[in-house]
Amino acid sequence: MTQRTFIQKRRQDWQELEQIISGGKTRLYKNAAWFPPAFRRVSGDLNMARSHGFDPALIERLNRLTMEGNQLLYARAPLSPVHFLYFLFRRFPRAVRKQWRGFWACFFLFFGIAVLSALVCIRFPDFVYELLPKSTAMQLEEMYDPAAEHFLTPRNVSGDADMFGYYIFNNVSIAFRSFAAGVIAGIGSLFVLAFNGMFVGAAAGHLINRGFAETFFSFTSGHSAFELTALVLAAQGGLLLGYRFFFTQGRSRGASIREAGKTALPIIAGAAIMLVIAAAVEAFWSSRHEIPPFVHYVFGAVTTILVASWLLFGGRKSAQGSCSPTGREARRLPT
Repeated sequence: MTQRTFIQKRRQDWQELEQIISGGKTRLYKNAAWFPPAFRRVSGDLNMARSHGFDPALIERLNRLTMEGNQLLYARAPLSPVHFLYFLFRRFPRAVRKQWRGFWACFFLFFGIAVLSALVCIRFPDFVYELLPKSTAMQLEEMYDPAAEHFLTPRNVSGDADMFGYYIFNNVSIAFRSFAAGVIAGIGSLFVLAFNGMFVGAAAGHLINRGFAETFFSFTSGHSAFELTALVLAAQGGLLLGYRFFFTQGRSRGASIREAGKTALPIIAGAAIMLVIAAAVEAFWSSRHEIPPFVHYVFGAVTTILVASWLLFGGRKSAQGSCSPTGREARRLPT
C-alpha cells in the first residue's frame, strides 16, 4: 500500500479521533461505542506507517493520536459520590455473596469459637486465665467497671476524637493481619480469626462472671455488627488468597493469586469502610454510658438488621434497574 492510498483510506477516522480527543471526556462519552475500536485501528495504522517507512510527519501525527487517545481512554476518573454509593450498595455486597462459602466458613468459625469460649469461661471462671493473660483480664475489668477511672475508655485516650483514631488503628490492624495472613495457604487467616473469636468469647465470659455484663453488652452492642462482620470479611478475603494458591484453575500460581487479589479487593475495601463506621459508633455512641442500656440494645439490634440486609440484599436488582447509574456516570463506574 502506498502512503497516498493509506492516507486517503484512513484520513476520516483520524480526523474524527482528533475531534473527539480535542473535546475531552464530554465528547468521548457521546462516542463511547465508536471510540475504542477506532483507537485500536489507529494503533494499527501507526505500526503500519512505521513498518512501511512512511513520512516521519505522518508517523508523528499517528503517534500523537495514539498517545492522546490512550490517555483519554484509560485515564482514571475521579471518585464521585455515585461511584462510592454504587460500590457500597451494589458491588461490595455482590462480591461478598459471590464468595458465600468462604464467608459462612469464617462466620461460623469465629462465632462458634467465641460462643464456646464464653460458655467455658462462665462455667469454669478460672479457665479464663488459660486463655488470657491475667493483666489483660484485669484491664478488661477496669474498663467495664463503672467505678473505675478508665470506665469505657482505653488507657492513654483522653477524648472522643482520640478514641476514634485508636479504634480505627486497632480494628484495621487486626483486619489487615487477618487478610495478609491468608498468603500462608489460608491457614494464617483462620488462625487470626480463631484467636480473635477466642479472645472475644473469653472476655465476655469473664466480664459476665465479674458482674459487668450490662456495661459490656450495652457498650459493644452498637458497633459489633459492623466490627465483627468486617473481621469475618477480612478473613474471608485472606481465605480466598489461600484457596487460589492451591486451586489455580489452569493458571500459573502467580496469576491465580493476582486474580484472587482482584476478587478479594472489593471485600477488603468494604470491610475497611465497615471498620471506620464501627470506630465512629464506638467512639461517639457506645461510650455514652449515661444513655440507658435499653437504648443501646435497640440501636444494636437495628444496626445488626441493617448490616444483614445490606449484605444479603444489596445489589440484587438488575444492572438496568432504577438504582443503577445511567449515562455518563454509568460509563465511569469501576468494573
